[in-house]
Amino acid sequence: MSAILDCTDQDTQKLLGGSAAGPAGRVFSPGHRWKVLGIGVAANASFSATFSGIPATAVVLRQGYHLSNAELGLALGLLGLGVALSELPWGLLTDRWGDRRVLLIGLGATAAWLLAMAMLVVPTRSGVPDVMLLSASLLLTGLLGGSVNGSSGRAIMGWFRENERGFAMSIRQTAVPLGGGLGALVLPSLALAFGFSAVFALLAGASALSALFAWRWLHEPPTTGHVVASAVAGPAPLRNIEVWRIATAIGLLCFPQVAVLTFASVFLHDFVGLGTAAISASLAAVQIGAMVMRVWSGRFTDRHGNRRQFLRSCGALSGLAFSVLWLMVLASPALPGGRSFLIAVLPSVLIVAGISVSAWHGVAYTELATLAGAGHVGTALSLANTFVFVGFFLVPVAIPGLLHLWSWSGVWLSAAVCALIAWPVFLRPA
Repeated sequence: MSAILDCTDQDTQKLLGGSAAGPAGRVFSPGHRWKVLGIGVAANASFSATFSGIPATAVVLRQGYHLSNAELGLALGLLGLGVALSELPWGLLTDRWGDRRVLLIGLGATAAWLLAMAMLVVPTRSGVPDVMLLSASLLLTGLLGGSVNGSSGRAIMGWFRENERGFAMSIRQTAVPLGGGLGALVLPSLALAFGFSAVFALLAGASALSALFAWRWLHEPPTTGHVVASAVAGPAPLRNIEVWRIATAIGLLCFPQVAVLTFASVFLHDFVGLGTAAISASLAAVQIGAMVMRVWSGRFTDRHGNRRQFLRSCGALSGLAFSVLWLMVLASPALPGGRSFLIAVLPSVLIVAGISVSAWHGVAYTELATLAGAGHVGTALSLANTFVFVGFFLVPVAIPGLLHLWSWSGVWLSAAVCALIAWPVFLRPA
Protein backbone atom coordinates (compact mmCIF):
# COMPACT_ATOMS: atom_id res chain seq x y z
CA MET A 1 0.00 0.00 0.00
CA SER A 2 1.54 3.30 -1.05
CA ALA A 3 1.62 6.20 1.38
CA ILE A 4 0.30 9.59 0.40
CA LEU A 5 2.28 11.77 2.75
CA ASP A 6 4.73 11.10 5.52
CA CYS A 7 5.72 12.98 8.66
CA THR A 8 9.03 12.71 10.47
CA ASP A 9 9.38 13.26 14.19
CA GLN A 10 11.00 16.61 13.53
CA ASP A 11 8.14 17.56 11.26
CA THR A 12 5.62 16.60 13.92
CA GLN A 13 7.34 18.93 16.39
CA LYS A 14 6.98 21.74 13.87
CA LEU A 15 3.34 20.90 13.48
CA LEU A 16 2.72 21.01 17.21
CA GLY A 17 4.85 23.98 18.08
CA GLY A 18 5.59 26.08 15.03
CA SER A 19 4.35 27.22 11.67
CA ALA A 20 4.85 25.89 8.17
CA ALA A 21 5.58 27.62 4.91
CA GLY A 22 3.45 27.07 1.85
CA PRO A 23 4.60 26.71 -1.74
CA ALA A 24 4.73 30.46 -2.33
CA GLY A 25 6.33 31.30 1.02
CA ARG A 26 3.00 31.82 2.79
CA VAL A 27 3.27 30.96 6.49
CA PHE A 28 0.50 28.86 8.03
CA SER A 29 -0.22 28.36 11.71
CA PRO A 30 -0.22 24.79 13.10
CA GLY A 31 -4.01 24.87 13.31
CA HIS A 32 -4.58 25.96 9.72
CA ARG A 33 -5.35 22.39 8.68
CA TRP A 34 -8.52 22.57 10.78
CA LYS A 35 -9.64 25.57 8.73
CA VAL A 36 -9.05 23.50 5.60
CA LEU A 37 -11.14 20.71 7.12
CA GLY A 38 -13.87 23.22 7.96
CA ILE A 39 -13.92 24.39 4.34
CA GLY A 40 -14.25 20.78 3.19
CA VAL A 41 -17.16 20.28 5.56
CA ALA A 42 -18.87 23.50 4.44
CA ALA A 43 -18.44 22.74 0.74
CA ASN A 44 -19.72 19.18 1.02
CA ALA A 45 -22.59 20.19 3.31
CA SER A 46 -23.76 22.86 0.89
CA PHE A 47 -23.84 20.47 -2.04
CA SER A 48 -25.26 17.65 0.07
CA ALA A 49 -28.13 19.94 1.02
CA THR A 50 -28.76 20.14 -2.73
CA PHE A 51 -28.45 16.51 -3.85
CA SER A 52 -29.96 15.04 -0.66
CA GLY A 53 -32.25 17.91 0.30
CA ILE A 54 -34.08 18.18 -3.01
CA PRO A 55 -35.07 14.47 -2.91
CA ALA A 56 -36.32 15.04 0.65
CA THR A 57 -38.91 17.37 -0.91
CA ALA A 58 -40.06 14.54 -3.20
CA VAL A 59 -43.69 14.59 -2.06
CA VAL A 60 -43.95 18.38 -2.45
CA LEU A 61 -41.93 18.26 -5.70
CA ARG A 62 -44.29 15.65 -7.14
CA GLN A 63 -47.29 17.77 -6.25
CA GLY A 64 -45.88 21.17 -7.23
CA TYR A 65 -44.51 20.12 -10.61
CA HIS A 66 -47.42 17.70 -11.36
CA LEU A 67 -45.14 14.66 -11.71
CA SER A 68 -45.86 10.95 -11.78
CA ASN A 69 -43.64 8.61 -9.77
CA ALA A 70 -41.72 7.73 -12.95
CA GLU A 71 -41.19 11.42 -13.83
CA LEU A 72 -40.13 12.14 -10.25
CA GLY A 73 -37.60 9.31 -10.42
CA LEU A 74 -36.24 10.61 -13.74
CA ALA A 75 -35.80 14.15 -12.45
CA LEU A 76 -34.08 13.06 -9.23
CA GLY A 77 -32.02 10.48 -11.08
CA LEU A 78 -30.63 13.03 -13.53
CA LEU A 79 -29.32 15.10 -10.62
CA GLY A 80 -27.17 12.09 -9.69
CA LEU A 81 -26.26 11.38 -13.33
CA GLY A 82 -24.88 14.90 -13.69
CA VAL A 83 -22.52 14.34 -10.77
CA ALA A 84 -21.54 10.89 -12.07
CA LEU A 85 -20.64 12.26 -15.52
CA SER A 86 -18.58 15.15 -14.15
CA GLU A 87 -16.81 13.57 -11.16
CA LEU A 88 -13.85 12.04 -13.03
CA PRO A 89 -13.17 15.10 -15.24
CA TRP A 90 -13.31 17.33 -12.16
CA GLY A 91 -10.97 14.93 -10.33
CA LEU A 92 -8.42 14.96 -13.15
CA LEU A 93 -8.58 18.76 -13.20
CA THR A 94 -8.07 18.85 -9.42
CA ASP A 95 -4.84 16.82 -9.68
CA ARG A 96 -3.72 19.14 -12.48
CA TRP A 97 -4.86 22.57 -11.26
CA GLY A 98 -5.09 22.10 -7.49
CA ASP A 99 -8.05 21.93 -5.16
CA ARG A 100 -8.42 25.68 -4.55
CA ARG A 101 -9.05 26.62 -8.18
CA VAL A 102 -11.43 23.73 -8.87
CA LEU A 103 -13.43 24.26 -5.68
CA LEU A 104 -13.85 27.99 -6.35
CA ILE A 105 -14.96 27.42 -9.94
CA GLY A 106 -17.34 24.62 -9.04
CA LEU A 107 -18.98 26.25 -6.02
CA GLY A 108 -19.32 29.60 -7.77
CA ALA A 109 -20.91 28.09 -10.86
CA THR A 110 -23.25 25.92 -8.76
CA ALA A 111 -24.42 28.96 -6.78
CA ALA A 112 -25.05 30.95 -9.96
CA TRP A 113 -27.04 28.14 -11.57
CA LEU A 114 -29.20 27.47 -8.51
CA LEU A 115 -30.02 31.17 -8.38
CA ALA A 116 -31.05 31.01 -12.05
CA MET A 117 -33.29 28.02 -11.24
CA ALA A 118 -34.90 30.00 -8.41
CA MET A 119 -35.93 32.62 -10.93
CA LEU A 120 -36.75 30.52 -13.98
CA VAL A 121 -37.49 26.85 -13.15
CA VAL A 122 -40.23 27.04 -10.52
CA PRO A 123 -44.02 26.64 -10.57
CA THR A 124 -45.88 29.95 -10.73
CA ARG A 125 -49.48 31.05 -11.09
CA SER A 126 -48.96 31.36 -14.83
CA GLY A 127 -47.55 27.88 -15.39
CA VAL A 128 -45.58 24.88 -14.24
CA PRO A 129 -42.20 23.95 -15.81
CA ASP A 130 -42.44 20.65 -17.66
CA VAL A 131 -40.57 17.59 -16.51
CA MET A 132 -37.88 17.90 -19.21
CA LEU A 133 -36.94 21.45 -18.16
CA LEU A 134 -36.81 20.43 -14.50
CA SER A 135 -34.79 17.29 -15.31
CA ALA A 136 -32.30 19.17 -17.52
CA SER A 137 -31.86 21.81 -14.82
CA LEU A 138 -31.12 19.20 -12.16
CA LEU A 139 -28.72 17.44 -14.55
CA LEU A 140 -26.72 20.66 -14.96
CA THR A 141 -26.77 21.20 -11.19
CA GLY A 142 -25.13 17.80 -10.79
CA LEU A 143 -22.57 18.48 -13.52
CA LEU A 144 -21.41 21.64 -11.72
CA GLY A 145 -21.63 20.23 -8.19
CA GLY A 146 -19.42 17.25 -9.04
CA SER A 147 -16.44 19.54 -8.49
CA VAL A 148 -16.83 19.49 -4.70
CA ASN A 149 -16.07 15.91 -3.71
CA GLY A 150 -12.64 15.19 -5.17
CA SER A 151 -11.20 18.66 -4.63
CA SER A 152 -12.14 18.95 -0.95
CA GLY A 153 -10.95 15.38 -0.30
CA ARG A 154 -7.57 16.07 -1.89
CA ALA A 155 -7.14 19.17 0.27
CA ILE A 156 -7.78 17.23 3.47
CA MET A 157 -5.52 14.32 2.55
CA GLY A 158 -2.74 16.84 1.83
CA TRP A 159 -3.00 18.72 5.11
CA PHE A 160 -3.36 15.84 7.61
CA ARG A 161 -0.94 13.16 8.79
CA GLU A 162 -1.48 9.42 8.20
CA ASN A 163 -2.73 8.74 11.73
CA GLU A 164 -5.24 11.63 11.46
CA ARG A 165 -6.59 11.12 7.97
CA GLY A 166 -9.31 8.60 8.69
CA PHE A 167 -10.67 10.86 11.43
CA ALA A 168 -10.35 14.02 9.30
CA MET A 169 -11.90 12.43 6.22
CA SER A 170 -14.73 11.01 8.31
CA ILE A 171 -15.43 14.47 9.71
CA ARG A 172 -15.53 15.77 6.15
CA GLN A 173 -17.92 12.97 5.24
CA THR A 174 -20.23 13.96 8.09
CA ALA A 175 -20.95 16.97 5.91
CA VAL A 176 -22.99 14.73 3.62
CA PRO A 177 -25.52 13.68 6.29
CA LEU A 178 -25.22 17.13 7.92
CA GLY A 179 -26.24 18.90 4.74
CA GLY A 180 -28.78 16.21 3.93
CA GLY A 181 -30.26 16.34 7.43
CA LEU A 182 -30.58 20.11 7.37
CA GLY A 183 -32.10 19.86 3.93
CA ALA A 184 -34.57 17.22 5.11
CA LEU A 185 -35.59 19.38 8.08
CA VAL A 186 -35.84 22.72 6.29
CA LEU A 187 -36.54 22.27 2.58
CA PRO A 188 -39.90 20.40 2.58
CA SER A 189 -41.48 22.95 4.91
CA LEU A 190 -39.82 25.80 3.00
CA ALA A 191 -41.21 24.45 -0.27
CA LEU A 192 -44.70 24.15 1.22
CA ALA A 193 -44.64 27.65 2.70
CA PHE A 194 -42.76 29.70 0.09
CA GLY A 195 -42.36 27.52 -2.99
CA PHE A 196 -39.30 26.22 -4.78
CA SER A 197 -37.94 29.72 -5.50
CA ALA A 198 -37.03 29.90 -1.81
CA VAL A 199 -35.59 26.35 -1.88
CA PHE A 200 -33.23 26.99 -4.80
CA ALA A 201 -32.27 30.46 -3.53
CA LEU A 202 -31.32 29.08 -0.11
CA LEU A 203 -29.19 26.36 -1.71
CA ALA A 204 -27.51 28.96 -3.95
CA GLY A 205 -26.62 31.04 -0.89
CA ALA A 206 -25.07 28.02 0.85
CA SER A 207 -22.81 27.30 -2.14
CA ALA A 208 -21.81 30.96 -2.43
CA LEU A 209 -20.91 31.13 1.27
CA SER A 210 -18.75 27.99 0.96
CA ALA A 211 -16.98 29.52 -2.05
CA LEU A 212 -16.21 32.60 0.06
CA PHE A 213 -14.66 30.42 2.78
CA ALA A 214 -12.55 28.59 0.18
CA TRP A 215 -11.34 31.85 -1.34
CA ARG A 216 -10.29 33.12 2.08
CA TRP A 217 -8.59 30.09 3.64
CA LEU A 218 -8.03 27.21 1.20
CA HIS A 219 -4.47 26.95 -0.12
CA GLU A 220 -2.17 24.19 -1.30
CA PRO A 221 -0.49 22.32 1.61
CA PRO A 222 3.09 23.19 2.55
CA THR A 223 5.84 21.45 0.58
CA THR A 224 8.32 22.16 3.37
CA GLY A 225 7.91 22.06 7.13
CA HIS A 226 5.62 19.56 8.77
CA VAL A 227 4.37 17.73 5.70
CA VAL A 228 6.59 16.03 3.14
CA ALA A 229 5.26 14.47 -0.03
CA SER A 230 6.49 10.97 -0.74
CA ALA A 231 6.92 9.24 -4.04
CA VAL A 232 3.96 7.42 -5.46
CA ALA A 233 4.45 3.69 -5.77
CA GLY A 234 2.47 1.29 -7.92
CA PRO A 235 0.24 1.93 -10.91
CA ALA A 236 -1.84 5.04 -11.48
CA PRO A 237 -5.35 4.71 -9.99
CA LEU A 238 -7.11 4.05 -13.29
CA ARG A 239 -4.76 1.07 -13.84
CA ASN A 240 -4.84 -0.19 -10.25
CA ILE A 241 -7.22 -3.13 -9.73
CA GLU A 242 -7.36 -2.55 -5.95
CA VAL A 243 -8.50 1.04 -6.49
CA TRP A 244 -11.18 -0.20 -8.90
CA ARG A 245 -12.37 -2.82 -6.38
CA ILE A 246 -12.80 -0.32 -3.56
CA ALA A 247 -14.45 2.20 -5.88
CA THR A 248 -16.85 -0.47 -7.14
CA ALA A 249 -17.72 -1.63 -3.62
CA ILE A 250 -18.31 1.98 -2.56
CA GLY A 251 -20.72 2.38 -5.47
CA LEU A 252 -22.58 -0.84 -4.69
CA LEU A 253 -22.98 0.02 -1.02
CA CYS A 254 -24.30 3.45 -1.98
CA PHE A 255 -27.22 1.95 -3.96
CA PRO A 256 -29.27 1.15 -0.82
CA GLN A 257 -28.22 4.45 0.70
CA VAL A 258 -29.53 6.30 -2.35
CA ALA A 259 -32.80 4.38 -2.08
CA VAL A 260 -33.22 5.80 1.44
CA LEU A 261 -32.21 9.33 0.44
CA THR A 262 -34.43 9.57 -2.64
CA PHE A 263 -37.55 7.51 -1.92
CA ALA A 264 -37.72 7.05 1.87
CA SER A 265 -39.96 10.12 2.08
CA VAL A 266 -42.33 8.58 -0.47
CA PHE A 267 -42.22 5.21 1.38
CA LEU A 268 -43.01 6.81 4.71
CA HIS A 269 -45.82 8.88 3.17
CA ASP A 270 -47.45 6.34 0.84
CA PHE A 271 -46.86 3.03 2.66
CA VAL A 272 -46.53 3.99 6.33
CA GLY A 273 -48.85 7.02 6.24
CA LEU A 274 -46.68 9.62 8.01
CA GLY A 275 -47.08 13.39 7.62
CA THR A 276 -44.47 15.92 6.50
CA ALA A 277 -43.11 16.68 9.99
CA ALA A 278 -42.68 13.00 10.92
CA ILE A 279 -41.04 12.25 7.57
CA SER A 280 -38.60 15.12 7.98
CA ALA A 281 -37.76 13.99 11.52
CA SER A 282 -37.16 10.41 10.36
CA LEU A 283 -34.84 11.46 7.53
CA ALA A 284 -33.02 13.85 9.83
CA ALA A 285 -32.52 11.00 12.33
CA VAL A 286 -30.87 8.94 9.58
CA GLN A 287 -28.51 11.80 8.75
CA ILE A 288 -27.65 12.61 12.38
CA GLY A 289 -26.97 8.95 13.14
CA ALA A 290 -24.79 8.71 10.04
CA MET A 291 -22.78 11.75 11.16
CA VAL A 292 -22.08 10.26 14.59
CA MET A 293 -21.11 6.88 13.15
CA ARG A 294 -18.81 8.40 10.53
CA VAL A 295 -16.83 10.35 13.11
CA TRP A 296 -16.61 7.34 15.41
CA SER A 297 -15.56 5.00 12.59
CA GLY A 298 -12.77 7.34 11.46
CA ARG A 299 -11.27 7.55 14.95
CA PHE A 300 -11.78 3.83 15.57
CA THR A 301 -10.02 2.71 12.39
CA ASP A 302 -7.18 5.24 12.83
CA ARG A 303 -6.45 3.72 16.22
CA HIS A 304 -6.75 0.07 15.22
CA GLY A 305 -5.54 0.15 11.59
CA ASN A 306 -8.48 -2.01 10.49
CA ARG A 307 -10.09 -0.01 7.68
CA ARG A 308 -10.55 -2.95 5.33
CA GLN A 309 -12.12 -5.19 7.94
CA PHE A 310 -14.45 -2.39 9.01
CA LEU A 311 -15.61 -1.84 5.42
CA ARG A 312 -16.38 -5.53 4.92
CA SER A 313 -18.33 -5.58 8.20
CA CYS A 314 -20.39 -2.58 7.10
CA GLY A 315 -21.38 -4.38 3.90
CA ALA A 316 -22.57 -7.44 5.81
CA LEU A 317 -24.42 -5.47 8.51
CA SER A 318 -26.14 -3.25 5.94
CA GLY A 319 -27.30 -6.30 4.01
CA LEU A 320 -28.74 -7.72 7.23
CA ALA A 321 -30.52 -4.46 8.16
CA PHE A 322 -32.23 -4.13 4.78
CA SER A 323 -33.18 -7.80 4.85
CA VAL A 324 -35.01 -7.18 8.14
CA LEU A 325 -36.76 -4.17 6.60
CA TRP A 326 -37.78 -6.28 3.59
CA LEU A 327 -39.22 -9.04 5.78
CA MET A 328 -41.16 -6.59 7.94
CA VAL A 329 -42.68 -4.86 4.92
CA LEU A 330 -43.57 -8.25 3.46
CA ALA A 331 -45.20 -9.42 6.68
CA SER A 332 -46.92 -6.23 7.79
CA PRO A 333 -50.29 -6.75 6.00
CA ALA A 334 -50.79 -10.08 7.81
CA LEU A 335 -50.02 -8.75 11.29
CA PRO A 336 -52.83 -7.86 13.72
CA GLY A 337 -53.10 -4.11 14.11
CA GLY A 338 -51.12 -3.73 10.90
CA ARG A 339 -51.37 0.08 10.61
CA SER A 340 -50.24 0.64 14.19
CA PHE A 341 -47.31 -1.69 13.55
CA LEU A 342 -46.34 0.27 10.44
CA ILE A 343 -46.33 3.61 12.23
CA ALA A 344 -44.57 2.32 15.34
CA VAL A 345 -41.91 0.01 13.93
CA LEU A 346 -41.12 0.55 10.26
CA PRO A 347 -39.75 4.11 10.56
CA SER A 348 -37.36 2.90 13.28
CA VAL A 349 -36.18 -0.05 11.17
CA LEU A 350 -35.67 2.29 8.20
CA ILE A 351 -33.63 4.66 10.37
CA VAL A 352 -31.38 1.82 11.58
CA ALA A 353 -30.88 0.52 8.03
CA GLY A 354 -30.15 4.03 6.74
CA ILE A 355 -27.55 4.67 9.44
CA SER A 356 -25.83 1.31 8.93
CA VAL A 357 -25.42 1.90 5.21
CA SER A 358 -24.05 5.43 5.74
CA ALA A 359 -21.42 4.90 8.46
CA TRP A 360 -18.40 3.91 6.38
CA HIS A 361 -17.74 6.71 3.87
CA GLY A 362 -14.82 8.46 5.51
CA VAL A 363 -13.02 5.17 6.14
CA ALA A 364 -13.54 4.01 2.55
CA TYR A 365 -12.34 7.26 0.99
CA THR A 366 -9.27 7.34 3.24
CA GLU A 367 -8.31 3.79 2.26
CA LEU A 368 -8.90 4.59 -1.40
CA ALA A 369 -6.81 7.77 -1.33
CA THR A 370 -4.00 5.98 0.50
CA LEU A 371 -3.90 3.31 -2.19
CA ALA A 372 -3.87 5.89 -4.98
CA GLY A 373 -0.89 7.93 -3.80
CA ALA A 374 -0.17 11.64 -3.39
CA GLY A 375 -0.46 12.76 -6.99
CA HIS A 376 -3.71 10.96 -7.75
CA VAL A 377 -6.01 11.61 -4.79
CA GLY A 378 -8.45 13.73 -6.80
CA THR A 379 -8.68 11.11 -9.56
CA ALA A 380 -9.21 8.18 -7.18
CA LEU A 381 -11.86 9.90 -5.07
CA SER A 382 -13.64 11.08 -8.19
CA LEU A 383 -13.60 7.55 -9.62
CA ALA A 384 -15.40 6.31 -6.52
CA ASN A 385 -17.86 9.19 -6.63
CA THR A 386 -18.59 8.39 -10.26
CA PHE A 387 -19.87 4.98 -9.11
CA VAL A 388 -21.72 6.62 -6.22
CA PHE A 389 -23.61 9.02 -8.45
CA VAL A 390 -24.31 6.40 -11.07
CA GLY A 391 -26.35 5.02 -8.18
CA PHE A 392 -27.99 8.41 -7.69
CA PHE A 393 -29.09 8.16 -11.32
CA LEU A 394 -30.04 4.48 -11.60
CA VAL A 395 -31.75 3.97 -8.25
CA PRO A 396 -34.44 6.68 -8.54
CA VAL A 397 -35.14 5.57 -12.11
CA ALA A 398 -35.37 1.88 -11.12
CA ILE A 399 -37.50 2.25 -7.97
CA PRO A 400 -40.78 3.12 -9.75
CA GLY A 401 -40.40 -0.05 -11.83
CA LEU A 402 -39.70 -2.13 -8.73
CA LEU A 403 -42.74 -0.60 -7.05
CA HIS A 404 -44.89 -1.54 -10.03
CA LEU A 405 -43.63 -5.14 -10.05
CA TRP A 406 -43.09 -5.99 -6.37
CA SER A 407 -44.16 -3.00 -4.27
CA TRP A 408 -41.90 -1.79 -1.43
CA SER A 409 -40.77 -5.28 -0.48
CA GLY A 410 -38.97 -5.50 -3.85
CA VAL A 411 -37.24 -2.16 -3.26
CA TRP A 412 -35.79 -3.13 0.11
CA LEU A 413 -34.86 -6.64 -1.01
CA SER A 414 -32.88 -5.13 -3.89
CA ALA A 415 -31.16 -2.82 -1.41
CA ALA A 416 -30.16 -5.81 0.74
CA VAL A 417 -28.77 -7.67 -2.28
CA CYS A 418 -26.57 -4.72 -3.32
CA ALA A 419 -25.10 -4.41 0.18
CA LEU A 420 -24.37 -8.14 0.38
CA ILE A 421 -22.62 -8.07 -3.02
CA ALA A 422 -20.41 -5.18 -1.85
CA TRP A 423 -19.23 -7.18 1.18
CA PRO A 424 -16.82 -9.53 -0.66
CA VAL A 425 -15.78 -6.89 -3.21
CA PHE A 426 -14.10 -4.77 -0.52
CA LEU A 427 -10.45 -5.80 -0.09
CA ARG A 428 -9.48 -8.26 2.60
CA PRO A 429 -7.13 -7.05 5.34
CA ALA A 430 -3.53 -7.02 4.12
